[in-house]
Parts: sequence; C-alpha cells; structure tokens
Amino acid sequence: MTDSVDPRERAVAKLEQLGLSEYEADTFVALIQLGRGTAKDVADIGHVPRTRVYDAVETLHDRGLVDVQHATPQTFTTVSHETALRTLSLDYENLLTRFERALEELEPAQPQREGLGVWTTTGPEAITSRMLEFIDETEDELVYMTVDELLTDTHLDHLERAAERGVDIHLAGISEAVQERIRERIPGLTVFETLWDWEKVSAGSVLLTDEQTALVSVLLPESGTSNGTEETAIWGSGEHNSLVVVLRAIFT
Repeated sequence: MTDSVDPRERAVAKLEQLGLSEYEADTFVALIQLGRGTAKDVADIGHVPRTRVYDAVETLHDRGLVDVQHATPQTFTTVSHETALRTLSLDYENLLTRFERALEELEPAQPQREGLGVWTTTGPEAITSRMLEFIDETEDELVYMTVDELLTDTHLDHLERAAERGVDIHLAGISEAVQERIRERIPGLTVFETLWDWEKVSAGSVLLTDEQTALVSVLLPESGTSNGTEETAIWGSGEHNSLVVVLRAIFT
C-alpha cells in the first residue's frame, strides 16, 4: 500500500492488521475524524451501517480505545492518540508473547533440519539470522569466507563468543585492514588464503561449521535496495548433505 492511498483507508487497513475488524477499524477512524459523535454521525462519514456501529463501539470500549457518554443518543469519542498507540502496542506485544509460547509448544525437543535437501534464504536479515544460528551452535571448528561490507559488529560478537567457547575459527576473503581489526578482538583466529579473489566475484559469504552445516550466499544487482545489491543464499545441514560434502571437500 503506497502513500498515494487515501490516509483514511490506510489507517483503517493498518488497524485491521493490528487485529481490529473492518467495522471496528472504520468506526475508530471515523471517531478520530469527528472528535466525538453518535452512531448516526459515524455511519454518515464511514462505511459502517448504523446498527453495527454500536457493536463496534462496544468492542472498542472493551479494548480501551473508545469512551462512551450514556446520553440520548449515546455519544462516543476516542481516547488520546498516545493512549491508543500505547494500548494497541501492548495488545500486539501480548499477541506476540502468546504466539511465541505456541511456537515453543509446537517445536520438537530437538529442531529437525533437512539432511539431504538444500534450502534457499533471501534477504540480508534472514541470511544473517541463519548464519548466526549456525555460529552459535558450533562446537569445534568453523570456516568463514566473506567480504568486508558483510562482516558486521554483530557477526564479530558471535564469532568472539564462539572463540571463547574454544571453537577454532578460520577466516578468509576480507581485506588486511579488517583482518587486523578482527585479530584485536579474536587473537586466536586463523586467516587463510583462498584460490580465487573473493572480492572480484559476486560472492557474499561461505560458512562451514563442524563439517555439519553449510551456507553460501551471493550478491545480486538489485536496484530497489539501498546499496544496489540483494543477497540470496542456499544452506544445508547433515554429514551427508550435498552442500556440506562439497564444501567439506574444498576446505579440507
């Protein structure tokens, strides 16, 4: 939905995404525009039948978003913008908490990963999340090839913690200047040379951990992103996973 859409329609759509029904969202926005009004007033400027305004107001009132004046006819007004945002934010946080608990109940005791298949992940945030997960689970050794711009402080934080656990870390692909900075944080890290110039290919990162999990990402031209590139990756896990076997052979 773009900014060219009518602000009223955009506000209604966002409220629906936060869990309000269409009539509830429309009623709430109408009352914001009115300041205060009756069911007839809401129906006149909104898209809610007058008889349904009362049901919508009752729900909004129960959620702490609307106040009701018991007069004849009844008059309604919204709470302040700050109170509404705080209430909706709390509702959203509670929903996420309940969702997290539901996920915990659904997850197996030991998360299962596909042993033979190769999975695809797109976008720097999703790729970083998967990569950090692999690093955090490493027990003995990891091999990591990347380029300067993809090696963030967050990556270094996780690598540093891995080194503190006794993990042997082998790093390649980055510039000498960055290597020196990393050695200050992770003195035991080993830097190795690759057979190809990592910076001159459209490569992103390669990660192999404990010879059990592997991830390879590439950088693709993408005009819609802020830096003009998009990152996509494939990953797999398991001793006999095809991607793991290939990378294990290369780095061994």
